[in-house]
Amino acid sequence: MSPSTLTTAGILLITVPGVAFGGASLLAHILGRIPGYLDNPVRRGLWRAGHAHAGVLVLFSLVALIYLDQADLSPGFRSLAQWLIVAAPVLMPLGFFLSVVRPSDTRPNRLIWLTGLGGVSLAAGTIILGIGLL
Repeated sequence: MSPSTLTTAGILLITVPGVAFGGASLLAHILGRIPGYLDNPVRRGLWRAGHAHAGVLVLFSLVALIYLDQADLSPGFRSLAQWLIVAAPVLMPLGFFLSVVRPSDTRPNRLIWLTGLGGVSLAAGTIILGIGLL
């Protein structure tokens, strides 16, 4: 693996305890019956989605990095694909979490657009990587 890819993988691995902390936080909200979580189905659903997407996308990004150095891409496209793929596990969960920050929020605010941006980032990065592997 290239030094850039190893650095990116290291950063992604360091985020795993953050995802685990998020899961523990959700569990604390459930067990502690904290107002604004169990009684707010929108917030509960978006926070669960944020946590799940964070975990899955970090793992997906780590796997994609293995293929990135094998792809027949110019350095610029390789770097672009790497940034786009790694942006997804940051942007999507942020959109889910920040769109319902207040316990009283019953509708997502405008920050939900970060979720869509993360999806576009993931799609674009994986398309570039896929083309480079063909």
